[in-house]
Amino acid sequence: MKKLFTICLFFLSTAVFAQNEEAVENAQEAHEEVKLWDSDLSVGLNFNQASFSGNWRSGGVNSIAFGSILTGKANYTKDKFSWDNQLEMIYGIVKNDGQGVRKSNDRIFLDSKVGYQVSDHWSYFGAVNFITQFTDGYDYSQDERVLISGFFSPAFLTTGIGMEYKPNDAFALRIAPISPRFTFVTNPAIAENVPTNYGVPLGQKVRTEWLAFQLFMTYNKQINENLAINTRYQMFANYETLAFKTIDHRLDVTMIAKMTKFIDVTFTSINVYDIDMDPGIQFSQALALGIVYKVSNKK
Repeated sequence: MKKLFTICLFFLSTAVFAQNEEAVENAQEAHEEVKLWDSDLSVGLNFNQASFSGNWRSGGVNSIAFGSILTGKANYTKDKFSWDNQLEMIYGIVKNDGQGVRKSNDRIFLDSKVGYQVSDHWSYFGAVNFITQFTDGYDYSQDERVLISGFFSPAFLTTGIGMEYKPNDAFALRIAPISPRFTFVTNPAIAENVPTNYGVPLGQKVRTEWLAFQLFMTYNKQINENLAINTRYQMFANYETLAFKTIDHRLDVTMIAKMTKFIDVTFTSINVYDIDMDPGIQFSQALALGIVYKVSNKK
């Protein structure tokens, strides 16, 4: 009887040990799987207000301004395979005394890239990025405001297949000799005020440029604990209409200076040259002090 009891106890102990060992291995595998993702999300809000009495002799205009920025990334890496995703949404409004509410900033940007590493600094990649805005945009230079843009009017969906050069974590350069682009203008009223209709043929809502080349460069650097800079440059050239003046350029810059744990100063700038929009260089910039909240999951 003692022998039988000893044998049963031995098998029971072995089973419990094996089960515990399997549980530890599963936990380790799950932990390693979490480490494959590098993600973060940042939300910022800012508010500005100014008011003056009717007899304020220094002059001034009563105003209220509100701005918001949301940025996020979710990057997956396993062996030589990578999948990088980026989101950026910015929106701001301002209300000056005697005027209606107007936009001060408006941007939607999405980018997704799949890559396969072939050497220390080079990878094959396939990517798609999307740019548009949230609400209608107006020209206020005339007596009556004039509608000149809106959600999906225009919108740009650009794809790319090629090689990416990434010598370090901060800098990346995509070279895409195959880069079809789709330009959308879904509101036909835009063409009444913008003769070029952003390159979309009149009477249509989509322009497709199948034969095209794209450069896409990013430089995202945490300078120190309190200062970060994120830049993005895009160059797009249609092979069929290739000329110096028809090459599109866009440069986006965001600088974030951390004042306290939850208060940041944010500078944003957009610089665009696209002859289908305007023959000149367009630019906008905004500087804001506000509250920011960030969550992240670092490797």
